[in-house]
Amino acid sequence: MDQDKLHVAIISSPGVGHLVPVLLLGDRLATHHGLDVTILVVTTETSPVESQLLNVSTHLNLIKIPSPDISNKVYPDDTMVTQLAILMREARPSIRSAISAMDRRPHVLIGDLFSSELLPIADEFKLQKYVFVPCSARFVALTMYLHVLDNEVKGQYVDQIKPLRVPGCLPVWGQDVPDTMLDRDNRQYHEYVRMGINFTTLSDGVLINTWRDLESISLDALRYNEMLRSVVRVPVYGIGPLTGEVDETGLEGNEVINWLDKQPVESVLFVSFGSGGTPSAEQITELAQGLELSHQKFVWVVRPPAKGTHNGAYFTSGSGLDKPSDFLPKGFLDRTLKQGFVVSLWASQVKILNHESVGGFLTHCGFNSVHESIRGGVPMIAWPLYAEQKLNATLLTEELKVAVRPMVWPTEKVVRREEIEKMVRSLMEGEEGKMLREKVKLLRESGNEALSMNGSSYKSMCEFISCCKMKCACISSPN
Repeated sequence: MDQDKLHVAIISSPGVGHLVPVLLLGDRLATHHGLDVTILVVTTETSPVESQLLNVSTHLNLIKIPSPDISNKVYPDDTMVTQLAILMREARPSIRSAISAMDRRPHVLIGDLFSSELLPIADEFKLQKYVFVPCSARFVALTMYLHVLDNEVKGQYVDQIKPLRVPGCLPVWGQDVPDTMLDRDNRQYHEYVRMGINFTTLSDGVLINTWRDLESISLDALRYNEMLRSVVRVPVYGIGPLTGEVDETGLEGNEVINWLDKQPVESVLFVSFGSGGTPSAEQITELAQGLELSHQKFVWVVRPPAKGTHNGAYFTSGSGLDKPSDFLPKGFLDRTLKQGFVVSLWASQVKILNHESVGGFLTHCGFNSVHESIRGGVPMIAWPLYAEQKLNATLLTEELKVAVRPMVWPTEKVVRREEIEKMVRSLMEGEEGKMLREKVKLLRESGNEALSMNGSSYKSMCEFISCCKMKCACISSPN
């Protein structure tokens, strides 16, 4: 490491959806701003894709932190959010030891969404401390303001007749709140409230993977609205869209790219629900039938169905259904052999969305996937499943108008094959699809411009780095 460079350490919680944006941030700081970057990754050994990403990201300094045993601290019905929050708290000694053992200590410690409670470690080593949230600015504003709503709102948020008001931001309807707000008696809700408080009290600032043209209203509120600023208090930096820069050399997926090479331009619908969620078995059947009825070409990354229908979908069950033929409708794979390409478990989403033959994306609306679709110039069918994805879907369909959606969210009821067929046809060959495609390509250009030398996100990142360097200078020269 260069002794004169600013050294930044970034903590990543487990999971591909958490690791990828941290790697992208690290890559951006190292390659575009010349900083030394160390990534501290809490690993779980459960995701082969996560392991592969760590193995191919050799240009970054990676330190793997073994996942602590939390079996005696969680209950059988604890959600993934609760488990991750507890896991990261319990990882504190290992993170502290890893920083202490570094030959060259970092100047700045950045914690990801689930690592905010680790930021006091920075105080022990006299480091600056920031939070990196790879979610929307609207989500960040809601998260940081939640402890105020917690005192003001009576009853469950989903039962409110009027929308929730966050100063300066568009209102949030009860049906669109993140899963962490569905039940105020659940442990994950209290973890989420504490997370928002940590953002405002434990950090020196918040980095958000978004940009001005995507979320001008929410970013302006976080920066300039006096009522919201009285709660937020720390600087907020929009530094996105960070996407498509993780080195995927060596990862599998050439077969689907070879198939796409043979298809007409913008003729293929890409269907994927990310690395964590999956629809119920009944919904997968309806989706398969809808795709077949549409007669549109598709690439579908298929994962085993969710266990039960809690919230319409949740995390994979490990039910023993390993092959797509085990849970897809009988004969579907044979009947759609020329129409589609089915991939089991994982495919290189960035490569697929940037392929010229892809003209639409049926997505769970995770913010990583939203960015990747926009950067590929691909309009979407919004299909939120869990977490804050309904907020993202509302942004895409109502504000940005780069996506279509079912009449009722898939978390509320099963979307039937007839409606799926209609949405797919509308997106892929209808006038509405053409309009959405034009808008998303304009948004792609604005994202590219935001990251350019004179762009808003580049300047915001420079402002963050400049602030860090200035504080370092003050620490080294107190007089």
